[in-house]
Amino acid sequence: MKHVIRNSFVLLVVLAMIMSSCGGSGGQTAVAPPPVSVSTYQVASRPVTGLDNYPATLVAVNEVEIRPQVSGYVTQIFVKDGQKVSRGQKLYEIDQSKYLAAKNQAEASLASAQANLARVEKDVERYERLDQKEAIARQVLDNARAELLAAEAQVQAAEAQVASAGTDLQYTLITAPFAGQVGISQVRVGGQVSPGQPLLNTISSSGPIQVDFVINEKEIPRFNRLMNAGSSPDSLFTLRLGDESVYPYPGKLVTMDRAVGRQSGTLNVRVAFPNPEGMLVPGMTAMLQVVNQDYGEQVVIPYKAVTEQMGEYFVYVIAADSTVSQQTLSLGTVLGPEVVVREGLDAGQNIVVEGIQKLRQGAKVQLQ
Repeated sequence: MKHVIRNSFVLLVVLAMIMSSCGGSGGQTAVAPPPVSVSTYQVASRPVTGLDNYPATLVAVNEVEIRPQVSGYVTQIFVKDGQKVSRGQKLYEIDQSKYLAAKNQAEASLASAQANLARVEKDVERYERLDQKEAIARQVLDNARAELLAAEAQVQAAEAQVASAGTDLQYTLITAPFAGQVGISQVRVGGQVSPGQPLLNTISSSGPIQVDFVINEKEIPRFNRLMNAGSSPDSLFTLRLGDESVYPYPGKLVTMDRAVGRQSGTLNVRVAFPNPEGMLVPGMTAMLQVVNQDYGEQVVIPYKAVTEQMGEYFVYVIAADSTVSQQTLSLGTVLGPEVVVREGLDAGQNIVVEGIQKLRQGAKVQLQ
């Protein structure tokens, strides 16, 4: 009897455990996670001007090195360091004495050759008249004609010598090839020079200044469109100088290089800026700013709302039922703490800006 009661008790305990287990699995309700507390931002559009920045170097439209073409001593310097000069203005003078003497000698030689030519021409004329009367040997006339050819060649050689001496004499006076500004003179009066050495000075035009920069080959179609447009907006190209000030005059795209660098994959581009006050100096470095496609009314959001995953950017958009979903974006220009959204959002949508780390797709949120 006791054995039967003991077995019945064990059976009841087992049944109770089974029923308890079944009742727990079937009757337990999943507890939803609490809403995530977040801060939001309502997407809006506003006028912006997106700028792409390119390191640039300033170069003069015209710039040449002033070097001597004859040897001698510098006798005069007509300009001061850094002076603005006009085309043809005298810059340097090299001792002219020996070149003037050489020119005078060449002119004297030319006069002698011309006199000899005149004498030989008269002889030939006289011999030809005598030959017509058969009053002179034919060989005498032939010799006279040969002497005439030699006299003519002597005149030509003398004329070339005069021209050469005149050119050397002209080279002793160095003038400005165009209007511009000279730099600091590299020689002083009394210094000895020879053809090509040393560098006397450098002159550069002070008119429009050109700005050289490079673009990636992916940007070539964009700049080609600007070139082919014929004219571009006045504010398309601006220049930020080394002291962070913005140059007051806009630039204009003037040329693009003929080919992309094989190793660099970049293309040289040139923009011209007016320089009426002489603020731009060749050799300066500056930041060229070019207006990009983010111009006018654009969707702008706080950059801290954007999350990046494997090269893609997205934000959490809040639906009407207070759940969030990831929305992939195409971003544009960064404007300080904000960024332009080119695709993916519309004005009026609400996005999460704080509390993003705790979110997942479909999560419930609660506004702070």
